[in-house]
This record gives sequence, C-alpha cells and structure tokens, in this order.
Amino acid sequence: MEVQERLDQEHVELVSLTPSAAAKISALMAEETDVSVLRVAIEGGGCSGFQYGLGFDRGAQEGDHEFDCEGVKVVVDPFSAPYLMGAQVDYLETIQESGFKIENPNAVASCGCGHSFQVAEGEAPEDAAGCGSGCGH
Repeated sequence: MEVQERLDQEHVELVSLTPSAAAKISALMAEETDVSVLRVAIEGGGCSGFQYGLGFDRGAQEGDHEFDCEGVKVVVDPFSAPYLMGAQVDYLETIQESGFKIENPNAVASCGCGHSFQVAEGEAPEDAAGCGSGCGH
C-alpha cells in the first residue's frame, strides 16, 4: 500500500499532539488504571462520513503504528493512518469551547460540531445520518 510505504520511508509524523493536549492526556491517563497508550482512530459515521475517536488502551495491537509524541505513547490502527496523516490533536479551554480538537489536513469538509469529517478520496458511508451533537448537519 502506497500510504504504508510513505509512513515507513518518509518518517512522516502521523499524528502530533500540542503541549496542552499532551499535558491533559497525561493528567487523564494518570487517573486511569491499566492504560498505557492514547489510541487515535477514525470510524465510519458522523454527519460528514467519518468521526474521530480518542481513547486510552492497554497497548498497541498487531499492525498498529506506535510512536511517542510529547511524552505520550500514541497508537493508530492501519485503517485510520491514511486519514490521520499529519493531523494534530490540541486541547482547548476557552470561554467558547473546551475539549480536544483535531486539525486534519486530509479533511475536505467537516460538520459544524467539528467531530466528523469527509475526505476527498472516499464517499460518506451510508450510515452517516448525523452526529447527534445538535450541529444540524
């Protein structure tokens, strides 16, 4: 697969974390038991075709891309990797919004809530009926 070759040969930073995201993730991981990595993934659904998934896991699974970013061990599954290449996870805490935000250079469109996106090469899955966040898309 061409994307896998680019990941292996160019050492492209698959997903990066801002210092504020890394600090928040480290603090949240310290409150959990039996977790050691942040899993960043995408899945079909959401109002724009794909939605992001951030969660903690015990470790990498076979085939996962595993790397260290800002002191946090991050894993990305092989399906999600091409769609997340070059993405940056940030953590915002402002008067208007609070939470994790993903800036993804592969997204050509996203819904108003920012939790789902569409890429140029694929079409939205048939089950993309809405994200349920009230964004209206």
